Amino acid sequence: MRLHRLDITAFGPFGGSQRVDFDALSAAGLFLLHGPTGAGKTSVLDAVCYALYGAVPGARQSAQGLTLRSDHAAPATRTEVGLELTVAGRRLEITRQPPWERPKKRGTGTTVDKAQTWLREYDPAAGAWKDLSRSHQEIGEEITQLLGMSREQFCQVVLLPQGDFARFLRADAEARGRLLGRLFDTRRFAEVEKRLADRRRTTEARVREGDAALLADAHRMQQAAGDAMELPELAPGEPGLAEAVLTAAAVARSTAREQLAIARTRLTAAEEAQAAAERALDEVREVARLQRRFAEARERAARLEEGADARRQAQERMDRGRKAEAVAPALELRDAAEAEHRRAAAAEERARAALPGAYVGDGAAGLAAAARRTAGELGGLEAARRAEQRLAGLVAERAGLDRQERADEDVLQEAEAWLAAWETTRAALQDRVESAQEAAGRAEQLAVRLDPARQRLEAARLRDRLAREAEDARQRALSSGREALRAKEHWLELKEQRLNGIAAELAAQLADGEPCAVCGATEHPAPARKVAGHVDREAEERALAAYQRAEEQRAEDERGLGAARETLAAATAEAGDTPADRLAVELDELERRFAETRRDASALHTAHEELRRAEQERERRLADRQQAEVRAASRLARRDTLDREKAALEEELAQARGGAGSVAARAADLERLAARLTEAADAARAAEDSAVRLKEADGRLAEAAYRAGFPTPRDAAAALLDDAAHRELQRRVDTWQSEEAAVRAVLTEAATAAAAQRPPADLAAAEGTATAAVRTLREAASACDAAARRVAELDRLSARAEAGVRRLAPLRREYDRVARLAALTAGTSADNERRMRLESYVLAARLEQVAAAATVRLQRMSSGRYTLVHSDDRSGRGRSGLGLHVVDAWTGRERDTSTLSGGETFFASLALALGLADVVTDEAGGVRLDTLFIDEGFGSLDDQTLDEVLDVLDSLRERDRSVGIVSHVADLRRRVHAQLEVVKGRSGSTVRQHGAA
Repeated sequence: MRLHRLDITAFGPFGGSQRVDFDALSAAGLFLLHGPTGAGKTSVLDAVCYALYGAVPGARQSAQGLTLRSDHAAPATRTEVGLELTVAGRRLEITRQPPWERPKKRGTGTTVDKAQTWLREYDPAAGAWKDLSRSHQEIGEEITQLLGMSREQFCQVVLLPQGDFARFLRADAEARGRLLGRLFDTRRFAEVEKRLADRRRTTEARVREGDAALLADAHRMQQAAGDAMELPELAPGEPGLAEAVLTAAAVARSTAREQLAIARTRLTAAEEAQAAAERALDEVREVARLQRRFAEARERAARLEEGADARRQAQERMDRGRKAEAVAPALELRDAAEAEHRRAAAAEERARAALPGAYVGDGAAGLAAAARRTAGELGGLEAARRAEQRLAGLVAERAGLDRQERADEDVLQEAEAWLAAWETTRAALQDRVESAQEAAGRAEQLAVRLDPARQRLEAARLRDRLAREAEDARQRALSSGREALRAKEHWLELKEQRLNGIAAELAAQLADGEPCAVCGATEHPAPARKVAGHVDREAEERALAAYQRAEEQRAEDERGLGAARETLAAATAEAGDTPADRLAVELDELERRFAETRRDASALHTAHEELRRAEQERERRLADRQQAEVRAASRLARRDTLDREKAALEEELAQARGGAGSVAARAADLERLAARLTEAADAARAAEDSAVRLKEADGRLAEAAYRAGFPTPRDAAAALLDDAAHRELQRRVDTWQSEEAAVRAVLTEAATAAAAQRPPADLAAAEGTATAAVRTLREAASACDAAARRVAELDRLSARAEAGVRRLAPLRREYDRVARLAALTAGTSADNERRMRLESYVLAARLEQVAAAATVRLQRMSSGRYTLVHSDDRSGRGRSGLGLHVVDAWTGRERDTSTLSGGETFFASLALALGLADVVTDEAGGVRLDTLFIDEGFGSLDDQTLDEVLDVLDSLRERDRSVGIVSHVADLRRRVHAQLEVVKGRSGSTVRQHGAA
């Protein structure tokens, strides 16, 4: 990284705009930044840091960017810092403006403008700057990536701050660790420590969780085993827990199996005792059953003896019923005849009630004769019925003639009114036809003018578009001409620069012993050297190629301009000079008039059709009027004929109706009377026939009862049994007979009789003995089942515990491994003898590199007396790894850096800072730091030591570095010729450069 230029405006103590030319200062390799106290020497370094990172170093960084603004600045001047530098082979320009509280442009008060940032890069090929970004975040990430350092690292490595490394020498291990951690960014190693600790806690929690589940299974096994299992007194996570649980489970399983064997033996004995008690109970129950059966048979025999009279009466009732069954058919016939006679008499009574009073005393024959007379009278009304229907037809036809007459009158009135307005209608339609014909003629005339107008408008629009294209082509031709001119000037400039430095280019090809291409000499004592910015042949050829491409582009644009102008001239000749807008208005008016005339002309066909339809309507109306007049004359003759026929029919019907309202009503009355007479005659004949059959049935019934042995038919009917009564009596008799046979069979059984001779059976005692045996068996079975369940549960829980132990074994091994690693990286392990954390170990390695790099310069500054060495010794009770000692070659002893004097502390700190810069640079990816600043501390050195320090700093130029010393020591102004002076005044500070190239 090399600084070229710094521009400061209204920043810190600088009220106006100041520029620092680092290229001129760096030419000497060593330059001095001096000025009175408070003038703003450190503010120059702050500006460099702010331009790069958007923040100032250390404690000077404020949370509000407004404090960066100079109190001496004018209200309208905005704070701005610009830095031009080269880093990683790229020349960049960074411009930053912090937030600015400025007066409002309108009204009173102030407003705050947001911070602004610009990043540009110089393009050597184009010879111009190009914008890269205006995003704060993107620019910050780009600069940090290019430098490879954070702001804290940059401030420690490039802006070596006053007093910081002196404090670093005297600090303890913890303070050194914090500083080195920020510089070398060892957070990833601290993160490794943290992740290992987190992983140890996670695996430990999982192991404890697995042990807790194992203990839970152990408690369940203890509950299942009762007091036969003792749990180990170990907590989750403690060693040996799994083995202890598995051992206790094995003992519990063995005890449970022994208890199961004992329970099974007791169950077998209880089953045998229960079987014997069950057999004894069955025998007692059988004796008791036989004794109860004999006693029940004796009781049933006594009940049969008591019901002997009822059984004899039932038998006699069944015998009389069987005799009465011979009379049953005659009884049924007599009942049917009697029912039929009652129905016929009731029907005759209903039929006679519907007849007029004149037929009450007539018999069946008289009623039949009256029915025949009524039917004959009904047949005589058929002619009158036809006459009545004809009269209804005449009335309907007469009404139709009246309706037709009214309709013809309406037609005549409407036809007369329409024909009266015919002449007016015909004249109006004729006018419409003539108007449409005139519009069609005008439309043809306008159509002839329409196409030329459209073509002229299209040509005008083409003319205007070509005019714009010709103007664009002219601008492109001018632009390409200017670009070709610039490319030519650039090529000629590079060519001139190459010719000026051609000697150095030829000298670069010289080789010892080879003749010079210019003078032929084989010795080359003082070959020309290339100066900065020398142009080689490739650069000149690239510029020439760029010029040729630009010239070709210019010629192509000139040809395009000529073609555009020719096309424009042709379009102008066709369109004329009339503006396209005016032509568009004229075309719109012409199209509007054409559309109106076409619309009017389109009505010609409609007008012709309406005139033709009106003439057809006139002919139809004339025909309708003539037809209506003919129908009127015909109706008059027909109406007279209908009236004469109607009068004759009305006279004939008046005689036929009698007292009825119509012939149909008279015929309906006769039909009903004839039907009633016929029904009454039939009912009378049926009643007479049923009376004869009833008398015959009574005679047959009396004879059948006498033959069956009954005094009267009534006695026979009383003895007769229906099916239900007969079945009931037969069931009772059969039941008595079956019961008698069953009782006799029981009383004659040998086993029953033998049981009746034995003492009464004691069933309660036998049942008590059997119940006790069952209870004993149930208890033995329950105990056996419980023992079997206990064994199964213990086996299941033991298997689950063993599976859990196997499943937990890899996790427990992982926990042991992670715990060892976490303790080792945290410095708490016994294997870590120096109790060094991982981050401290890495920082110790970095500190060892820094001490080695610093010793190279410290030995020169101290004339070979002092050497910085890294120490792993522990300080007090703290951890080791970040100790720093100095070895005094004069005494040969190693001592702490805090014992150095003030001057010794300064050059030791300076050597440490320079060594740290080298190590951090390598750590950042080897980014070359060509510009360094050292802030204060030189006042503590004597003249000899100061010379040695300056020699060391001056030796940095061998690596093409430039070092800026920030100091107000007067002797340095004599020793260092290139100077940047900061002068303070009442209106703000200013900068001056002295002795710079």
